Parts: sequence; C-alpha cells; structure tokens
Amino acid sequence: MLKQRSSGFNTFNRVLGSVLLAATLTLGGCGLLPEVKDETAGWSAQKLYSEAKDNLNSGNYERAVKLFETLEARYPFGRYAQQAQLEVGYAYYKDNEPISAIAACDRFIKLHPNHPNVDYAYYLKGLANFNDDLGLLGNLVNQDMSERDPKAARDAFLAFKELVTRFPDSKYAPDAIARMKYLVNALAGNEVHVARYYLKRKAWVAAANRAKVVLTDYPQAPALEEALGIMAVAYDNLHLTAPRDDALRVLKLNFPHSKYLKGVSVKDKAWYRFW
Repeated sequence: MLKQRSSGFNTFNRVLGSVLLAATLTLGGCGLLPEVKDETAGWSAQKLYSEAKDNLNSGNYERAVKLFETLEARYPFGRYAQQAQLEVGYAYYKDNEPISAIAACDRFIKLHPNHPNVDYAYYLKGLANFNDDLGLLGNLVNQDMSERDPKAARDAFLAFKELVTRFPDSKYAPDAIARMKYLVNALAGNEVHVARYYLKRKAWVAAANRAKVVLTDYPQAPALEEALGIMAVAYDNLHLTAPRDDALRVLKLNFPHSKYLKGVSVKDKAWYRFW
C-alpha cells in the first residue's frame, strides 16, 4: 500500500516538474523575442492628429483609424480628441466599414449633442447608410425586391431628416434634402415592386396592403400611380367594389391619362383587368 502511494506521488512530481519546466522555457523564450516599439510614444495630441489626418487624406484609412483612436485614448480631453471622434467615423466610411462609421457617428452625437459640427455627424451617418447598393435599392430588374430589406435606406432617410429638421441652415442640408427625395422615390418603388410580386402570385390581400403603403407613406412619389393601379386590381379580385372604385377615382384624379386605368401591366404583358 505504501509502495503504491509512493509511486503515485512520484508520478505527480514528474508531471508537476514538466509543467514548471515548460512554463520556465516559455517565459524565458519571451525574453528572446524582439520588443515591439511604439513609434507614437511621446507624440503630442497635435502630432497624432496631424499624422492621422495625413493618412486619412492619402487613403490609408486603417492607419488613420488607429492613430485617431490612439489620440483619443491618450488625450481624452480637448478639441483634438473631439475632432478625432468625428474623423474616425469618416475614416471608417471611406474604408467601406459602414457599421463602424455609424457607431462612431452615434457615439459622437451622444457625447457632444451641442458640438458645432454635430450636423456633420448626422450627415455622415446618413451617408454611411446611403451606399451605392442600398442607395439604389439594388437592381429592380435583376433582383427580387421582396427578398431585400431596405432598412439601411430608411435609416439613411431618418438621419438626413434629423439633420434637416435640427439644422435647416447647415451646409449639408441641401444635399441631404436631395438624397431624401431620392430615397422616398426608391423606397416607394420598392413597395410597388413587392406588391407586384404578390400580385403575380395572386396574393391579393398582400398586394393591396403593400401598394397602400405607398399611398399612406409616399404620396408624392412617382410610384403612386402604379400602386393605385395594383390596389384596384387586388380589390377587384377580392370582390371589394368600394375600395376598388376609390382607388380608381384617386388614380383618375391624379393621373387622368394613366395606363393603369385599363389594367396593370408587368414587363409589357397585361396581367389582370378589373372589368
């Protein structure tokens, strides 16, 4: 019995010794690695900002982000830190990192709601959402819009709207307004595309409901004409004569020469007629 205990104790010692030896070698090996020197050590806030700005202007966005974040970490107070918080959002935007750009803008707005340049934060947030892909809401010919979520386009619209509402005299307001108009038309077109998708599959209720969104939310959009035509078709197939006639009346009043007064066409092929 004593012999067994002694054997187990020796085994434990060997294992412990191996672990301690490995740890010693690991720690010793660390001393052999070259020390990574921080080239920015001792840089002033002005120096960090200047270098970050140079990298931003030259297109080295990843390096710019790192320098701006280093500046804020070392010098969290003062005008350079505040400007770095705003510039890092732009660097992320230029580096095609919209999520990080939006997060940076939201953080700046929360920390500095009365900053002289907070209007730019709202504008940049809108731009980060309004990218080429979602800005165009995809290719309506080649993509089934019923499978696409235009959330980013809506978020862009809300950011631009906040800018225009809070800072109507901002130098960014005119461009924001132009983008808002585009987004309204694009979002309305998206609703019509989805409504047309449901119409094709004879999902009359879904088609009518999606088309009605254009009437209630985007009444000035060009897509309203087709939306009213889709509503008339859908209601007619649901045997709802009153809402069908209402849709036709509004359509005729606003678009007296509309082709949808005689039916809705998709890809030059008449689908349904409501008489």
